[in-house]
Amino acid sequence: MAIIATLLFAFAAALLGPVGTAWAGSVQNGASQPVYSYADAVRESVWVDTGTQVDGTPVRVAADIIRPREPAAHGRRIPVIMDASPYYSCCGRGNESQVKTYDANGEPVQFPLYYDNYFVPRGYAVVLVDLAGTNRSDGCEDVGGPLEVAGAKSVIDWLGGRAVAHSSRTGGTEVKASWANGSVGMIGKSWDGTIANGVAATGVDGLKTIVPISAISSWYDYYRSQGAPLYPGTPADLASYVEDPATTANCATTQAQLAAGAPYSGDWTPFWQQRDYVAGADKVKASVFVVHGLQDLNVRTVQFGQWWDALAARGVPRKIWLSQTGHVDPFDYRRSAWVDTLHRWFDHYLMGVDNGIDREPMADVERAPDQWSTDAKWPAPGTRLTTVHLNPGVLGGSSSNAGTVGFTDDPSRDENAWAADVDRDTPDKTVFSTGVLDHDVRLSGSGDLTLTVSSSTTSAHLSAVLVDVGPAVIRDYLGSGEGITTLTSRSCWGEGTPGDTGCFLDTAADTSQVGATVFSRGWIDLGHHASLDQGQPLTPGAPYRMTVHLSAADHVVPAGHRLALIVAGTDNGLIDPPDTKPTLTVDLSHCELRLPLVGGTRALPAGQPRAAASRPAPLSVLTGRQSDDLR
Repeated sequence: MAIIATLLFAFAAALLGPVGTAWAGSVQNGASQPVYSYADAVRESVWVDTGTQVDGTPVRVAADIIRPREPAAHGRRIPVIMDASPYYSCCGRGNESQVKTYDANGEPVQFPLYYDNYFVPRGYAVVLVDLAGTNRSDGCEDVGGPLEVAGAKSVIDWLGGRAVAHSSRTGGTEVKASWANGSVGMIGKSWDGTIANGVAATGVDGLKTIVPISAISSWYDYYRSQGAPLYPGTPADLASYVEDPATTANCATTQAQLAAGAPYSGDWTPFWQQRDYVAGADKVKASVFVVHGLQDLNVRTVQFGQWWDALAARGVPRKIWLSQTGHVDPFDYRRSAWVDTLHRWFDHYLMGVDNGIDREPMADVERAPDQWSTDAKWPAPGTRLTTVHLNPGVLGGSSSNAGTVGFTDDPSRDENAWAADVDRDTPDKTVFSTGVLDHDVRLSGSGDLTLTVSSSTTSAHLSAVLVDVGPAVIRDYLGSGEGITTLTSRSCWGEGTPGDTGCFLDTAADTSQVGATVFSRGWIDLGHHASLDQGQPLTPGAPYRMTVHLSAADHVVPAGHRLALIVAGTDNGLIDPPDTKPTLTVDLSHCELRLPLVGGTRALPAGQPRAAASRPAPLSVLTGRQSDDLR
């Protein structure tokens, strides 16, 4: 009997391998290990029924899957990392615009980005989903609407055994995800991360974590800001951008709905309400790892700020990285640290590894190019939303507001021109500034500015920006790389094949010397003072009161610099001008500025007179308008 037992043990060991290695599980020493073969991984495609229809035709979305072969062969189910995107054929993903590729039989070959190369050998499946109306999926692009969200959600339901998938677009045989354990983490930059937010807001079972990178939380705030149009166009333009021409031609009804639901007037319509994921924050069951560029002028920082605050109010487990970049993936500005952190995040929330990442500091913030600080919580501990008084030319240093100021809208000028002229009176702006600071002042979170304004005309748009006045070296977020430069060398992240190498161009910080830095912004249409539901013409000379929401930020104004608030009209390149050219008068006695100051009222010096520094050097010129491209 002892001999038989020994033989049985040896046979089992041959099947399973050494304890703690591939066949017994990929986790060793508190981390999943690359013990599975990438070259031999299963690569397959399925089409999942979404439960939705377009013109009476059921919609199926395509999901390309890569997973290690070994676990399923030994009855072990594995978790999934999922990226749902509209860009897999039209535009590509990542710094090198990678697209999906297929062999002659239609089987997937290249999975864009590094998720497959790095995580498949570590025991994860990677599933890349074509959003409805794009690449190999059915239906029409509805830009963050029910079709997109339902399509991505249906794939999670299929992975959990609650939806049906097929072997071909037209049907074929039913395919079951018998290899999946039902645990899913969604990740993606921009539009991809936006859909992760939207799916999380449905409360779908099985979605354990999301990693939204530079993502939208409310589509209204991508196109409009408190009634002010950020640029011309509607979601119909974005849909046309990612659909192929044949799809667009067959989606005239959806295209018309996308245009009609997003009026240029800036009204808050049911269309926008349907695409407001913040309203669904109370349904979120997943942990959330937010990543955003503090100088992202495409998906602006109000997006992560309002999402973060809503999640925090509901106690959702969360983490945040904030960089000095624009619309850039952390893989391209902090690669090694990012991949390591993401690895540990997924190990914890998808594999259940107790690696301590949930007990580590919540926030990483880039203070200067490639220089990072951490905080136990975000906004930073000790932050208080603090009332700061305004008097003509002066920010703080008084016990009350008084006086009036005025300016005339000049749509040719932008925030960088205002900041460069912070110490020069110009007719298009008004400036409030502290004296030179004798200690660092940190702002962490979102603030607001309540204004009482009268206009000389029937329409008016206003801008408010916070400025750090003083010399600094920052990432050149206005440059072509939005803070990075792409090198010619490559580094590999995970395993590869000739069709999917896992090797990517390296990057470095692209920096600029500036004399002042705009670090928080807000824009409004005064005609929406009563309600966002419907704007109305202004009565010239009548006072109107409205609160400008200042976008989320985390910035230290160092000793020797000054903190300034600039209030003006059209911020050229960032909002569209009104249909008149108003002169505006601000009654300071009925205004209120509230800033998220670390240290509260003690943060700003009291009683300092305004001290003009030397005029700052001109900033870079903002080139071009926002494009119809969320990549």
